[in-house]
Amino acid sequence: MKFSGIYPECSMRDALFVVVPVPYDLTSTYQPGSRRGPLAIIEASTNMELYDEELKKETYTAGIHTTPALATDARGPKHVVGAVRRKISKIAALDKIPVMLGGEHSISFGAVDALKEKYPELMVLQLDAHADLRESYQGSPYSHASVARRISEICPLVQVGIRSMSKEEADFLPKSTVKSYSADFVLENKDWCETICRDLRGDIFITIDLDVFDPSIMPATGTPEPGGLAWSHVLRLLKTVARSCRIRGFDVVELAPIPGIVAPDFMAAKLIYRLMGYITE
Repeated sequence: MKFSGIYPECSMRDALFVVVPVPYDLTSTYQPGSRRGPLAIIEASTNMELYDEELKKETYTAGIHTTPALATDARGPKHVVGAVRRKISKIAALDKIPVMLGGEHSISFGAVDALKEKYPELMVLQLDAHADLRESYQGSPYSHASVARRISEICPLVQVGIRSMSKEEADFLPKSTVKSYSADFVLENKDWCETICRDLRGDIFITIDLDVFDPSIMPATGTPEPGGLAWSHVLRLLKTVARSCRIRGFDVVELAPIPGIVAPDFMAAKLIYRLMGYITE
């Protein structure tokens, strides 16, 4: 099964976007199941209308290729991060835009590390309910709860939608270079989008943890948090960033499908397709 369901699928050579499923959730600490996220997203995508009603175009004509799912095992997140890095490096070397489907958030560091090598001035935009800035969690510095800390060590990082963190993370933030915007900042400030985008420039990787959305519209995550963003907030930010920066890759992670409830799966698929559309505007 391929993202968007187009047959015959665009070849890797001709594609602009290369979709990489990474079905991995070994370090999940509340509700597991995000390993099933990539397949659920791809299946949902086959039921989308491929004409984008906002952008007035068929985005798939830019070329979308889906690779086989990345093989993962139980050797731990450091090993999987390395496998992701090697996979994304090969895609970036072909001047394609990698689109990674998670799986848990720990995998994002591998993609960022790979793209940082190709784009030395890379910045990262993280949409997330959680700061993910712990030095380590449950003995692993590559846990999903530490992914932003690892990213911040190699790239400028801007976070949006944050509404949950530990005291360790709260103490770390003022001493770091991370720009962190809470969900309340977005919900309570008229010019929130313009303010955030002033911190972003040039080459960008976007990592979207689906728990950035309010659980009333995105219940299918391993660690839901109340008080999240709406669909319109996230699209406004992504559209603005796509117009002002060069998006070199992105991921959508932490979908933990709920049997019999397909709306979150479809929402994730449409989010990916819409962001592809913004990139090709």
